[in-house]
Amino acid sequence: MIVTVTPNPSIDRTITLDSPLTRGAVHRVASVSSEPGGKGVNVARALMLAGLDAVAVLPAPPGDPMLAELDASDLRYRAITGTAAVRTNIAVTESGGTTTKFNEPGGTLDPATLDALTDAVLDSAPRASWVVLSGSLPPGVPSRWYAGLVALLAPLDCRVAVDTSDDPLAALAGSFDRAAPDLIKPNADELAGITGTSAAVLESAAAQGDPGPVVAAARQLVDRGARAVLATLGAAGAVLVDQTGSWLATPPSIVPVSTVGAGDSSLAGYLLADVSGLTAPERLGMAVAYGSAAAALPGSALPSPAQVDTDAVAIRPVSHQPAN
Repeated sequence: MIVTVTPNPSIDRTITLDSPLTRGAVHRVASVSSEPGGKGVNVARALMLAGLDAVAVLPAPPGDPMLAELDASDLRYRAITGTAAVRTNIAVTESGGTTTKFNEPGGTLDPATLDALTDAVLDSAPRASWVVLSGSLPPGVPSRWYAGLVALLAPLDCRVAVDTSDDPLAALAGSFDRAAPDLIKPNADELAGITGTSAAVLESAAAQGDPGPVVAAARQLVDRGARAVLATLGAAGAVLVDQTGSWLATPPSIVPVSTVGAGDSSLAGYLLADVSGLTAPERLGMAVAYGSAAAALPGSALPSPAQVDTDAVAIRPVSHQPAN
């Protein structure tokens, strides 16, 4: 079983346009879709589509529309009763795949609900192969909550993956000496922020086929205790760095439709490959194949295994050159 934790879930509403988004203009909407979301929920949904036993843990008050969305999706979940309504996030997707997101902060999570959420995670973890901590933290949750949860999970047999950003990511990276996750999944901006490097340099080098700066930055985190770093780089693919080596995976050529959920699908692909016993480069290839498949789908749709082509992903090892 894989347990995903989404402290700030959302109903993801995607508006698709046939023309470019123009500020101040009136637009005709081509289609609208709505899905239960939040990064951990997306990971769990993608794993469920692949036939894995996944459970999403999240806060939601009784009768919240989020629970009806989850029921309709057939995803197994454990909802912690709180008072704050689940937020609605809006993504506007243009023809060509450009996506503009409007994410609400979420309702305040009171201390009692946060304690209950923490207890639910710790109660579920002993039966899990992976616990996935994903997404932003809502108001009322200390930025160090993920870091503290990683430390609480460290004595257990489950492995822990974290995908977050901003202050929670910085707090996590600053606590590696106490407990580090088995997997951390930053994008270029996030990786730069916690390693003191330049996002522009990382992105530019990756776009030119040079993963060296990304590998060097990710290697810092592995040297500090993280077991593996999966750095997603959009159209340039992804880099995986662990204690045994470094690899670059280049995605197949696709027609991008919507980037909503692509990173979450990448993480789901990695986990799917891991529980299937695949090697590190194969896990990276599955991650990139899943992310690419998601980007080729409309709205917040997540790919099924039939839509994923791992053979179209090119993987090569990367030698790490220490900085002078």
